[in-house]
Amino acid sequence: MAASGGSNLVQVVTLLGAAVVFVPLFKRLGLGSVLGYLAGGLLIGPYGLGLFSDAQAILHLAELGVVMFLFVIGLEMQPAHLWSLRRQIFGLGTLQIAVCSAVLTGISHFLLGFSWPVAFIGATGFVLTSTAIVMQLLGERGDIARPNGQRIVAVLLFEDLLIVPLLAIVALMAPASATEAAGAAVSRWQSFAIAIGALAGLIAAGCWLLNPLFRVLARAGAREVMTAAALLVVLGAALLMELGGLSMAMGAFLAGVLLSGSTFRHQLEADVEPFRGLLLGLFFLGVGMSLDLARVMDNAGLILAGVLAMMLAKGLCIYAVARLTRAPHAEALDRATLMAQGGEFAFVLFASAQAVQVIDAQATANFTAIVVLSMALTPLVGLVVRRFMPAAAQTMDGVDAAEGLKGSVLLIGFGRVGQIVSQSILARGCAVSVIDRNTDLIRDAASFGFKVYYGDGSRLDVLRAAGAGSARAIVVCIDHVESATLIAHLVREQFPQARLLVSASDRAHALALVEAGVDYQIRETFESAMLLGRETLLALGVEQEEADAIGEDVRRRDAERFTLQQTGGIHAGHDLLHGNADSHGHS
Repeated sequence: MAASGGSNLVQVVTLLGAAVVFVPLFKRLGLGSVLGYLAGGLLIGPYGLGLFSDAQAILHLAELGVVMFLFVIGLEMQPAHLWSLRRQIFGLGTLQIAVCSAVLTGISHFLLGFSWPVAFIGATGFVLTSTAIVMQLLGERGDIARPNGQRIVAVLLFEDLLIVPLLAIVALMAPASATEAAGAAVSRWQSFAIAIGALAGLIAAGCWLLNPLFRVLARAGAREVMTAAALLVVLGAALLMELGGLSMAMGAFLAGVLLSGSTFRHQLEADVEPFRGLLLGLFFLGVGMSLDLARVMDNAGLILAGVLAMMLAKGLCIYAVARLTRAPHAEALDRATLMAQGGEFAFVLFASAQAVQVIDAQATANFTAIVVLSMALTPLVGLVVRRFMPAAAQTMDGVDAAEGLKGSVLLIGFGRVGQIVSQSILARGCAVSVIDRNTDLIRDAASFGFKVYYGDGSRLDVLRAAGAGSARAIVVCIDHVESATLIAHLVREQFPQARLLVSASDRAHALALVEAGVDYQIRETFESAMLLGRETLLALGVEQEEADAIGEDVRRRDAERFTLQQTGGIHAGHDLLHGNADSHGHS
C-alpha cells in the first residue's frame, strides 16, 4: 500500500518536473509552451525513458483540462454573441468540414492505399481539429476574442458537435446481420433521444438552478464550497453530456454560456482557472507520451507521408474555404496553419470504429500516430510560418495619409495616452493634427468622430507633411520606446520652433528623452499611480492634508533621484532598492 502510494507520488513529481523544466525552456527558445509539454511527455513516457507505462490513462484524466478550458471560453460568450456566430458555426463550419472530409478521404484511399471505409474514418478523424492545441495557441497570442479568433472558435465548436453524427455513421458502417441492424437502429434512436434529453436537462439546469444555487452558497460565505460548486458545475455538465453520448467539452462549454450572464461569472472563472491550466498541461504531456516512436519507425514511410499529405491538404482546403468566404490572405493562412492537424476526438472515433470492426488495430495505430505527429508539428509549423511570412499589409480603405496639415499642435500617436491628451487640447478649441500608423485604430477613431491621419512620425517627410514646421507644440504619445526617442531627436533637430512634449514608458526612457533635449517628459503611469496611492491612504483613514503631504514628499524624493540619475550619481535601477521600481515622475 505504502509502496503504491510512493510510486504514485513519484509519478506526480515526475509530471510536475517535466512541465517545470521543459515549458520555460521551450518558451525561452521561442517555441511555445505546447511544444514544451509535448517534448516533456515524449521523454518521460513509455516510448522515452519509460517512467510511465499507460499514456492513455493520463490522456483520459487530462481531457478534463480541455473540458475546463471550454467552460472558461463559454463564460466569455453571452448567448446573444453565440447566436451572432451561428453563420460561422453552421455555415463556415459545414463548408470547411465537407471540403476537408472529401479531399482527405481521397488522399487516404489513393495515396495511402486504404479501402474506402477505412479512408473515410481516417479522414473524418483527421478533420476534427485539436481544440486544446488551437485554443492554447490562440490564448498565448491573445487572439481568442478577436474576430479571426472567434471564427476559429466557431468552427471548433461545430467540430465538437460533429463527433455525435460521426459515431452514428461508424455504427451504421459496422458489419451486422439484418436482425442486428434492426436492433442497432432502435438503439440509435434511443441514443438520440437520450442525447436530446441530456441537452435539454443541462439547459434547464443552467436557466433555473445554477444562479439560485450560487446565490445560496455566496450567502453562506464558505469560499472553499464555492470552488467545489464551480468544479461540480463543470464536471457535472461534462458527465451529463457524456452519459447522453455527446462531447464532454461541449457540455462544459454550454454550461459556461448559460452562466456567462451571471454575477458569479468572474468568481467561477477564477475558481476553475488553476485546475484548467494544470490539467490542460497534463493533456499535452499525455499526447507526447502516446507518440510511439518505434511504431513510427516501423511504418515510417506510410506515417510520414500521411502526416505531410494530410496536413498540407487540410491546410490548403481551409485556406481555400477561408478565401471563398472573403477572409483576407493573412487570416486565411493563419487559420490554415492553426487548424491543419488532427485532434483528440479522432482517438475516440478510431477506437469506436475498431470496436465495431470497421478498421483493424494496425490501421488504428497508424492513424493515431499520424494524428499525434500532426498535433506535435502544429506549434512548430505556426512558428515557422509567422517568422518567415511577411507581415500583413495594412489596408488603407477609409484612411487618409497626412498631407498639407496645419495646426498649432501636432499629436503623434492616438493610443491610450494620446486620446486623453487630445481631449484637453480640443476642449480649448486649439487646432490639432493627429497622426498614427495603426489603420485599424484610425478607422475606429473615425467611428467616434475623431479625424486621425496615417503617418509614421519617425520619418522627416511625414512630419513636414503633418505640419511639424508650423506647429507650436509637438506631442509624442507612442508606446514604442526606440521610435519615441528617435522622433524626439528628429523634432529637436529639424523643428526647434515647437515645444516638444513626450510620454515616457519608464525611468530609463525618461532619462533618454531628457538627453534628447525634450521640453517636457512624463512617465505615463506616474500621475495615475500617485492618485491611486493617495486614494489608498484615504481608504485607510489618513486625513487629506497628511495624504497630500505624503504625496508631495514622494514627488520630491522621486525628482531628487531622477536628477541624481541624470548626473550619474546613481544607477537607473536604484529605484529597486526603495521598492519604487515602477514610480514614474517627471523632471
